[in-house]
Amino acid sequence: MSAVKEDAVIAVAASELPVYCPNPKMARWSSHPRVFIDVTHGEARCPYCGTRYKLREGEVIKGHH
Repeated sequence: MSAVKEDAVIAVAASELPVYCPNPKMARWSSHPRVFIDVTHGEARCPYCGTRYKLREGEVIKGHH
């Protein structure tokens, strides 16, 4: 029997962009190189640890003018 661990999804607000992993709430012992996560299309995973980041529902990303 194999146990599949479901990774938690970290919901982020538009005001928290840019999103990076490892995030400030992660333990230092589990650190990996910082990588920026593109959540502008809804959801993305960290290529190092697999943590899922998702833009909160209803959030609007404001563009640059």
